[in-house]
Amino acid sequence: MSRLLKIFFLGMAVIFLNACSKKVIPFESDGKMSEFAPSYAEYDFINAKAKVIIEEESGKITRGTLSLRAKKDSVLWFTISPGMGMEAVRGLITKDKIQIKDRIGKEDINLTFAEFENFYGLSLSLDLFQNMFWANPPHPFDYQDRLVRVGKSFELTQVREQVRYFSKVDVNVAKVSELVSNSLDDRGSLLASYASFQDVNGQAFPSEVLYKLAYKLPEGSQNTIINLEWVSINPQSEPLSFPFRF
Repeated sequence: MSRLLKIFFLGMAVIFLNACSKKVIPFESDGKMSEFAPSYAEYDFINAKAKVIIEEESGKITRGTLSLRAKKDSVLWFTISPGMGMEAVRGLITKDKIQIKDRIGKEDINLTFAEFENFYGLSLSLDLFQNMFWANPPHPFDYQDRLVRVGKSFELTQVREQVRYFSKVDVNVAKVSELVSNSLDDRGSLLASYASFQDVNGQAFPSEVLYKLAYKLPEGSQNTIINLEWVSINPQSEPLSFPFRF
């Protein structure tokens, strides 16, 4: 299960193309966020691709290709290929559960989010995945949260379902530049750092992202680093298909 989990979180990182992909255009803001008003991506469906490098605690480094399709607030679908056009993993994330078909190791996952948290110590949801992909605050801001302005960022602290989230929201792009989450029982943690953003139809989307994951397995704690470079993000209104079958 541990190897498949690493592949699964690679799926979090989404999508790969080769060097002939279209050129990424850096996002340049025409103003600054004076009040806390994060920018949320507007889309019905997204078809995206990125380059990913995974660094495991053992020192092993894996490079691959990941493709993502999404319907907002409904489903995330991904495939992972190590090269040569071969599909290694196909996954589907909905509001209810995480499903993964492992075509190589045959270690499939079919868990609700509650079951996933109980096994790995990480509290996840479809909304959290979406927000991590597109550099949004992990949860909507409300009265129970702590918000302060520090220099060029708003610093937001939130606690939801026994997990503490700390986000820095850059006033120049109105997007999260850094996110740290820790379960209050110290079973799992996650860090996301967004080094740069790209302009996609006038909207800011992440360009380069670093994820650091710490989670629990029966054999002990595990740590994984994922370097992600988005090379193609295409918001669209036309429906996409999400083929998946165990």
